[in-house]
Amino acid sequence: MNHGWTYRERIDKLTENCTVLEYYTQRYQHSNRAEWQTRIVTGKILLNGSETTDHTILKRGDRLLYNRPPWQEPEVPLTFKVMIEDADILVVSKPSGLPVLPGGGFLEHTLLEQLQHHYPHETPVPIHRLGRGTSGLVLLARSSHARASLNQQMRSHQIQKVYRALATGTSMPNCFTVTHPIGKLPHPVLGYIYAAHPDGLVAQSDCQVLRRNEDTALLEVNILTGRPHQIRIHLAAAGYPLVGDPLYTIGGIPKTFTPSATGELPVPGDCGYHLHAMHLTFSHPTTHDLIQVTSPPLDVLDHNYATMFS
Repeated sequence: MNHGWTYRERIDKLTENCTVLEYYTQRYQHSNRAEWQTRIVTGKILLNGSETTDHTILKRGDRLLYNRPPWQEPEVPLTFKVMIEDADILVVSKPSGLPVLPGGGFLEHTLLEQLQHHYPHETPVPIHRLGRGTSGLVLLARSSHARASLNQQMRSHQIQKVYRALATGTSMPNCFTVTHPIGKLPHPVLGYIYAAHPDGLVAQSDCQVLRRNEDTALLEVNILTGRPHQIRIHLAAAGYPLVGDPLYTIGGIPKTFTPSATGELPVPGDCGYHLHAMHLTFSHPTTHDLIQVTSPPLDVLDHNYATMFS
């Protein structure tokens, strides 16, 4: 069991004029309407520091607080490998299955929580994130100066991130670029989900085939933007979904209405796909030296997949 969590939220112009029950039912669809109603009437949810009712109308500036009791988190691999470390930066290689940040039922079983154990006084701050099922390199800042510099490099596309991906299909050209915009689509559980969307934000993935077999291909993918789940969405949009991806199908659209073997709808945090952040290049925020890091995937992938990378 973890130690529980306190959710503190402030009502803005997009969420005012709805009831307390409507707010939680629409915003957190992992629990049903009856469960949220029970929490409200039993005083587990406070409005501006006091107990409230399920039908109270929310106003802009109102503050909501929900004390979520401890819960059992799913088991995940909690180890990670330090690749580079100094006073300004930290680069680690994480296994598939370990979330970077809290979310989706994970609070303490995350890379950030493990880093807090190792660095309790000044916890490194992630500059970017990887999907839970994605293994490989994560860049973090250990000083405010480094955080500002690395964030600027991210915004100006000066940080190069190169991935290895195992995709279905062998008809793709040896080199191709995917530029489908990525935006939000409605999701019956999460509220929204990222997918290929004509009105989404610009995104670009440059792909090169490294090896082919009967029905799959090993790709090197260089992303110039960092949209959520970009590689999974882009390869699916191009007609080559990642092998084992439980969520994104051809067209870059989520399988939101196809329950899994457990009867649950697939979500972005589900694992099973093959994607590894292998190379990372950036400028050191203090020395300005060019830093290049490589993380072989052999220690986190099954034998057959590891053979594809060798």
